[in-house]
Parts: sequence; C-alpha cells; structure tokens
Amino acid sequence: MEEGGDTTDPQCSITISVKFSGRSIPITLPPDSTVKHLKSLLQPLTNVLPRGQKLISKGKLLVDDMTLRSSEDGPIKKEAPRVSNLRRMAEDRREKKEKPDIAVEKSQLERWKATGVVALSACDLKVIPQEVWTCGPSARVLDLSHNSIQHVPAAVGSLSSLQKLFLNANDVPDESICWEAVSSLKSLTVLSLSQNYLTNLPSTIGALTCLTQLHLTNNKLTCLPTEIGLLSNLQILKANNNRISTIPTCIGCCTSLVEVDLSSNLLLELPDEFSSLRNLKALHLDNNGLKTLPATLLKMCIQLSTLDLHGTEITMDLLRQFEGWESFDKRRRLKHQKQLAFRVEGSAAFDEGADKN
Repeated sequence: MEEGGDTTDPQCSITISVKFSGRSIPITLPPDSTVKHLKSLLQPLTNVLPRGQKLISKGKLLVDDMTLRSSEDGPIKKEAPRVSNLRRMAEDRREKKEKPDIAVEKSQLERWKATGVVALSACDLKVIPQEVWTCGPSARVLDLSHNSIQHVPAAVGSLSSLQKLFLNANDVPDESICWEAVSSLKSLTVLSLSQNYLTNLPSTIGALTCLTQLHLTNNKLTCLPTEIGLLSNLQILKANNNRISTIPTCIGCCTSLVEVDLSSNLLLELPDEFSSLRNLKALHLDNNGLKTLPATLLKMCIQLSTLDLHGTEITMDLLRQFEGWESFDKRRRLKHQKQLAFRVEGSAAFDEGADKN
C-alpha cells in the first residue's frame, strides 16, 4: 500500500490518496492526525485491519505515532482536475451511457429460446438488449456477468421461469435494480450480484424462497436484511469483501446453509444463532475483528470441518477450550487426509486460520 496525496487547504485539512489494489482512495483529515488514525479510517474502505496495514510514502514506512504534518517527505501534491478535464470525463460517461445495444441475430435469439440459456457474458454491454425480454418464460438462465450494465429494468420480471441470474462484475448500484421484478422470479435458485456497487439489500430478497446460492462478494454492503432468514433453502452464502459489521440473528433460520463466506468484513462478533446451522460444513471468517465465536458453535454444528480464522484475534488455544473441539478436530483432520490422499507428503496441522500464539 502506498501513500500519496493532494493538499486542499494546508491550514485546515489535507487529502491523502492511498493506493490499494490498483485503485486510489482519497481520505481528507487534519494535518495533525496520526498515521494510526488514518489506518482506522482506511479499515472500512479496504477491509484490512489497522494492524495489517502498511503505509509507505516515497519509500518511507509510516509508523503509527507519526503525524501527517511531521512527515517532511509526506503527501505528494497534485493539482485538482481542470474544468476541461471534468467536462471531458462527463462527456465520456454520457457517451458510454448512450452507446446502443449490441445487435442480436435472429439465429441467436432462436437459440436462446430453444436452450433456455441467454449467454451474454463479457459482451461489452452497457444495457441489456431488448431481445432478451422476448424470451419470456422459455429463459431458464440469464448470464450478464462481466459487462458494464448499470440498470436492471422491470422487464426482468417477464422471465418468469428464470432459475439462474448472473449479474456479477457489472456497474450496478442499488437504485438501478428493479428489486420488485427480481423478487417476482419465484423459481430463482442462483443469484449472483458480486463485484457491483451495492450498499444494501432490500427486504424483498426474502421473497426468493427457492434460492440455494446467493453471491454478494465485493460490494459495499454494511449489513444483511433480516428477511434473509426466510431463505430456508439457501445452501451457499458468499458475502466476503464488504463492510458488514453485524449479522442478523435470523441467520439461524437458514438451516440449509452448507457454506458461508463472511471474510474481509468488519465483524466483531457472530450471533449465537449461528450454532443452529446443523448442515454447515465450511465457515470463512478470515480478516475480521473477531475475538471469539458463539460458545456452542463447534458442539452444535456437527458437520463443520472448515473454519477459516486467519487475520482474526482468535487463537488455537482459545478454540481448544470450546466444547465440541475434539469432534471438530477429527472432522477437520479427516477432510485433510482425503485431500492429501494423492499427495506424497503433507501435514494435518491446524492451518485454517487460528493464530498459533
């Protein structure tokens, strides 16, 4: 992670531009702020705990008690974008939005209707072609992943037999999805919304009672709706790399869950109702602020064999004190033995995540 920045008003505040995972994150704060304070502001934006952050400015490692003012080699000054540049950016966005739909050949449309699979992944789409909606009840799968789609209209409700909807890796924000139409897709079993700009899920998500997989990775979610407890058939929930700080207690009603990934969020604790997930086999909690787990988790989740706790404050010594540790340890070792069956060498040492000290 590198540090750079541009000065707005040196007497009042400075703007630091932190480079992280190929993007720049602007942070505005007083010049007397410490590096430790800057790290605390970066945590919800990067999903990296302060103790795991490494800030470097011009090759110099910044320590926690250093102030931004005291760093002579500190923030790099940059000029604000010129008006002409802003105008050009606005024109580029307008041109992108107005780009016409791709042409859909008649043979392609016939193939969609015959197979029930509308495959439009990575087609450089800005909008969903109108021809998609003509498929109506014949469409079972709609794959729009890896495009630049910003709007999901009410017309999606016309695909009444849709079972799988892939909208991952697009540019979709909250207000651009017609959730009422999506929630009317009663046959939907797989919904993928990963890698978008979602900050919340509406209560209508609870109407999708046939869902078995819900993918929400790499968004900006801060919580999950209580209506998620209505998804009694849900088997896979992936909501890693968000900003989720709490999990609703109704998660315990999702008794079909087999795999849950909540890694790289802002969780400090899990509700005790997690122990009700008797079918749970894999639980990923790495890179959170967790210090402990529900007391009966290892005892009640009798199929749990994968527990990833890397980057949390939970140690192996702590886990050994939980009731049900011995049975969990046997399941975990058996799983590793099966994985190592075709390898020449390997170790069954606990490596799913708890720190060894």
